[in-house]
Amino acid sequence: MWWLIFPALFIIFLLILIIRALLFKPYPITKPEITDIELDNEGIINRLSELIKCKTVSNMDFEKVDFAEFEKLHKLIEKFYPDVFRKCEFEKVSNTGLLFRWPGKESDAPTVLMAHYDVVPANEDQWDKPAFEGIVENNEVWGRGTLDTKGTFTSILEATNLLIKQGFVPQNDIYLSFSGDEEVSGPSCPAIVELFKKRNIVPALVIDEGGAVVEDVFPGVKARCALVGTAEKGAMDVRMTMKSQGGHASSPKPHTIIGQLSQAVVNIENNPFKFQLTPPVKKMFDNLGRHSSFVFKVIFANLWCFSPVLDLMCKKSGGELNALMRTTVAFTMASGSSAANVLPPKASFTANLRLIGTDTCQSAIEYLKKTVKNDNIEFEMIHGSDPSIYSSTDCKGWDILTDAIKQTWSDAIVSPYLMFAASDSRHFSKISDKVYRFSAMYLTKEQRALIHGNNERIPCDTVYDMVKFYVRVIKQS
Repeated sequence: MWWLIFPALFIIFLLILIIRALLFKPYPITKPEITDIELDNEGIINRLSELIKCKTVSNMDFEKVDFAEFEKLHKLIEKFYPDVFRKCEFEKVSNTGLLFRWPGKESDAPTVLMAHYDVVPANEDQWDKPAFEGIVENNEVWGRGTLDTKGTFTSILEATNLLIKQGFVPQNDIYLSFSGDEEVSGPSCPAIVELFKKRNIVPALVIDEGGAVVEDVFPGVKARCALVGTAEKGAMDVRMTMKSQGGHASSPKPHTIIGQLSQAVVNIENNPFKFQLTPPVKKMFDNLGRHSSFVFKVIFANLWCFSPVLDLMCKKSGGELNALMRTTVAFTMASGSSAANVLPPKASFTANLRLIGTDTCQSAIEYLKKTVKNDNIEFEMIHGSDPSIYSSTDCKGWDILTDAIKQTWSDAIVSPYLMFAASDSRHFSKISDKVYRFSAMYLTKEQRALIHGNNERIPCDTVYDMVKFYVRVIKQS
């Protein structure tokens, strides 16, 4: 009879997996009452168009920044949003930081609405329309920054100005925190956060760029998903360097320093960082997995069983799913000899790492050294930041945010997720665990590809939705 035990156990095991999948049903969703908001649509688009014309391109070398363009934008927002400047306390912080405080009835639970108004450069030769003329055509606004993030910057100011004009007074203080050097990890946002620290201000809700309303991003889920980053990965650049005596390339040693560095790169790529299921990813799987097809429900309802399989899939495929599970390493730069027939006296490879979970800048470098196994390679951290803390999803701030999302995109499933990229919001994570990364717009896959790319543009209807979203957030804050 013993030979029957194993088939019986296997059948029981399969039944457990299937039953758990059948019980893995979506959480109840409460749909809020939706009240429409009247907007000055033409005026909003005209003002955004004018702000796009300001070439606020940031640069790590401040001597290369045209600060006149930044001042031009500052004067325009004073002109466009007089009620914001009339009602709010305003101060410039560091090089390009703009901080507004709209006094509410109380100050104990303030809300911070964030955006950056600097942009990355545009290779206009590859654009179909000029990148800095704010052209409006076919119900779209063209230009660098429309998506990242002058559209958000404009929408926050539009929502604030509209409500002030209507005589609305928020329950709690509202802060508008804008930086003009986010794209180069500049000092403006850190300086603003330092002001909050000195003034003992602890935000109850912070909203910055991040996830968006998207489709076809989660296995087995066809519905639109509103992904809210409740944490972000750390970011670090590491340079690996070797030195030699140089010499003529006609008589090389068996392994040149470039060869040894290349082997180090292969070793690192063949030995990825360990698989980690962080709280934001667990919540994402638990939330969106309940809306997926049955086959995927079997997987996501039984991660205790399928985690090793998921780990293997991620290692083989790479991409976004893999980035959700582990610290990633991307080699992006290399340098060596300046001549083809000369052995380099020094060579280097540079990697960009995105740190997850318990990995830190220090532990990541130690892992790279251990994996490479070559004491002659020097490791230098160019710059880096550890992963952010995890923000709460059990608080009023989260409820305000998700309610505003549901009012604006009623068919979207709201879910936490882990953000891969770095944002200014990581600085606010040092003083609050209620920091959320959500770009308040519906974006197709094609539109997401326009961010930092050629022909960046935003549909006018998307801008209107953003303004309505921020109106709803402010009213509930």
